[in-house]
Amino acid sequence: MGIISWIVLGLLAGVVAKVLLPGRDPGGFIGTTVIGIAGAFIGGWLSARYFDREIANDIYDGATWAAAIGGSLVLLVAYRILFGHSRR
Repeated sequence: MGIISWIVLGLLAGVVAKVLLPGRDPGGFIGTTVIGIAGAFIGGWLSARYFDREIANDIYDGATWAAAIGGSLVLLVAYRILFGHSRR
């Protein structure tokens, strides 16, 4: 999979993560998009590094999608904890 495929996968993973964790994000659409792309890269790297799951060269691989969405969810939660608005 090339870099463009990972970016597209990250965009879609960011959208799925946003659907799974609805609410206002401090960064808006662009922040969520960047989190999705970074989550796809980090999720793929963690999957290959710690779970002995090689990164597939096919964008239709379910494990690749799961790693990208999982990475996006983790980054989205961390982003909300670090930069979220207070409820005061």
